[in-house]
Amino acid sequence: MVYYGAIEAGGTKFCCAIGNEHGEIVEELTIPTEHPEKTLRQLIPFFQTYPIEALGVGSFGPICVKEGDSSYGYIMNTPKIEWKHYPLIPELEKQLGVPVSFTTDVNAAALGELTKGAAQGLTSCIYITVGTGIGAGAIVKGELLHGHSHPEMGHILVRHHASDSFAGVCPAHGSCLEGLASGPAIEKRWGKPAKELGEQEAVWALEADYLAQALMQYTLILSPERIIMGGGVMNQQQLFPLIREKLAFYLNDYVDLPPLDTYIVSPGLGDKAGLTGALLLAMERKANCSQ
Repeated sequence: MVYYGAIEAGGTKFCCAIGNEHGEIVEELTIPTEHPEKTLRQLIPFFQTYPIEALGVGSFGPICVKEGDSSYGYIMNTPKIEWKHYPLIPELEKQLGVPVSFTTDVNAAALGELTKGAAQGLTSCIYITVGTGIGAGAIVKGELLHGHSHPEMGHILVRHHASDSFAGVCPAHGSCLEGLASGPAIEKRWGKPAKELGEQEAVWALEADYLAQALMQYTLILSPERIIMGGGVMNQQQLFPLIREKLAFYLNDYVDLPPLDTYIVSPGLGDKAGLTGALLLAMERKANCSQ
C-alpha cells in the first residue's frame, strides 16, 4: 500500500489525514491551531506512523505559493500573529523528509470537489467557504488559479445594503465581504451566533444579498461551471434558495447560466473536501518528483 499525507490548516484547527493511492482517507487527526511549534509537535508523529510518500497542505492565509520565491511555503500577513511569516512548508519538509505541495485551504477544497465531489466531470468551479472567515478557491480549465499570489475573494468590496449600518469586522478592510457576511460579522451585528438565528428571516435575507453580490462578480469574471458553497454559515440551508434568487435578480438575465439549483450547490464531499484535495496534491507532487 502507498500512503500520502494531507493537512487542512485552518485558523482554529488542523485537520490531518493519511490517504491511499486512490485518494481515500484511511486515518484522521484533528488538533487545535496553537503556537506553530506546538502545533507541529502534535502532528509530526501522526505522519511518522505511516511511510508517506508526499504531503499536501491546504492552509489559511495569506500564504506564499510562488515557487522560487524566498518566502515560498510561508504563512504571510495573517491576523494570527504567532503564525505571521512562519515557514510552514520548509519546516514540514525538514521534519518529515518528504516533498510537500502547498496551496490555500479553499483551493484544496475546490480541487477535491472537482475531482471527487459536486463538480465532477467539469473543468472549472469555485469553492467558497463562509464561516469564521470567507475565502474562495478557483479551478479554471482544470488548473488551480494562482497568479502573482492566490485569490483572496473573501475580501472583495460589496455594496452596503440600504438597511444595514453595520461597519464590518475585517481588521484590514472593514466592510469587505468577509467584514459584512462572515460568521463573526453575523454574530456582532445581530448579537447571537449564526446557529442561533435560524428562524430570523431578516438575518438570512441580508446575508444572501451580500453573498449574491459576490457570486455575481465571481460569475462575471471567472464564469465557473459550478459554484460550491461550504463552511459553518452555509449549514443554514435556507440560504441557498435566497442566494439563488438574489443572484438572478442582480444578473438580470445578462448572462446565460445553468439552472441555479445546479449552479450553486453544497459540497459533495461535506467537510472532507479540503483533505481530499490535499491528498490529491500530495499524489501529484510525488508523481512530478518521480519524473
